[in-house]
Amino acid sequence: MLADQSDYTGHSGVLKSGIHLPDEWLNSLIKFIANALPNWRDDPEREAASGETKLTSQLCSRLSSLSRHAPGWDMVQFKREEPDETDGRRAIDLTVAPRGDIIWIGARRYSEYQTLIPVECKRLPTPVATDRDEREYLFDKFGTAGGIQRFKAGHHGAAHARAAMIGYVQTNNVEWWRDQLEMWLNGIVQEPVDGWLLICAES
Repeated sequence: MLADQSDYTGHSGVLKSGIHLPDEWLNSLIKFIANALPNWRDDPEREAASGETKLTSQLCSRLSSLSRHAPGWDMVQFKREEPDETDGRRAIDLTVAPRGDIIWIGARRYSEYQTLIPVECKRLPTPVATDRDEREYLFDKFGTAGGIQRFKAGHHGAAHARAAMIGYVQTNNVEWWRDQLEMWLNGIVQEPVDGWLLICAES
């Protein structure tokens, strides 16, 4: 036994700060989703689609299939159009929930009936219509349909500290849209729009 070995020295202490970052599990979950996107987009078996509902349904199927065979992620399931936890009249495009097991994150307990993280999905560009704002991924001047706007206003995911956005890029490329979104975001801050100045000051 170790206690019988004269050269054994006991150790005690705590983990150095930064070893396990806050929300690291949720960060890894978001990375899992992000890493699945390119192969899902390019899958020859996937039926061609442009509508948000069909695309999200296809993505949900792919993520559910991947998670079942991915070590560490077989404990989660992906759902589409789930009622928001704080406002059941609204539906979240895509949610992640435990698959039967209980998952604890921080001091919060999640069962298979509870959302771990809400995900909003938007087409880029926004479909053209007289009542559609081209900046809808971020903000909608005609109402509350903006993707990030919904989270900031608490219309989606008010029970969560983290959420995610997915953009279905249908013209140009990711780099082009990154620059476009940054330009729109700067414009929204300058308008000003309630609540948007704060998020930019913190980032």
